[in-house]
Amino acid sequence: MRILLIEDEPELAAALVAALKRYDMVADHAGSLAEGEAAAASQAHDVIVLDRGLPDGDGLALIPRLHARGLDTPVIVLTARGELSDRVVGLDAGADDYLVKPFAVEELLARLRALRRRPPRAETDSVRIGRLAFDLDARTGEVDGRALELPRRELLLLEALLRRRGRTVLRETIEQAVYGYDDEIQSNTLDAHVSRLRRRLAEAGAGVEIHGIRGVGYLLRESALPEGA
Repeated sequence: MRILLIEDEPELAAALVAALKRYDMVADHAGSLAEGEAAAASQAHDVIVLDRGLPDGDGLALIPRLHARGLDTPVIVLTARGELSDRVVGLDAGADDYLVKPFAVEELLARLRALRRRPPRAETDSVRIGRLAFDLDARTGEVDGRALELPRRELLLLEALLRRRGRTVLRETIEQAVYGYDDEIQSNTLDAHVSRLRRRLAEAGAGVEIHGIRGVGYLLRESALPEGA
């Protein structure tokens, strides 16, 4: 299980990271809202453990930001604010669980395991980003109501990027989604398909961009608007 811990108290964070590692969990640590958002966008996590009192704002502000990126990672809020009204605010903001400080590490571990046992959340059938609308079940896309016609490989590539929109998708993950076991994949095969998909999306005016992360993978996000637009 990979955990993202967003906590600004260095001693508590170090203790929790060490405890999680003892139970064979991978723990990534961020000390602020900005660092946490960047970590969540760059790496998939099974659960986010989120402090509320962060130096750059209330940790709850991160939840809608993640949802806007298409990330639906379960969140356990970890905070000293233990009043009923605080817990209600946290859960209404989208948190999956709420743990009040001080707490026993064993209880946090039990809550992490409980979240991991939950069935995956149903993914929305339709994704909208830029001017592109894509039906994940039917694997059909439209740009401003016009059908987006793509060859099968590019369609699968676009689907793989859309399912993880806003995050860097590893080359290996994309290759598993696009190619079969018997397909011969040259070193530049994926890059060629990405190049062709980029061109088709630009020609269709989809309003999205595919960014290459050298040696790692690709990231799909909405195109930046030109100044004055």
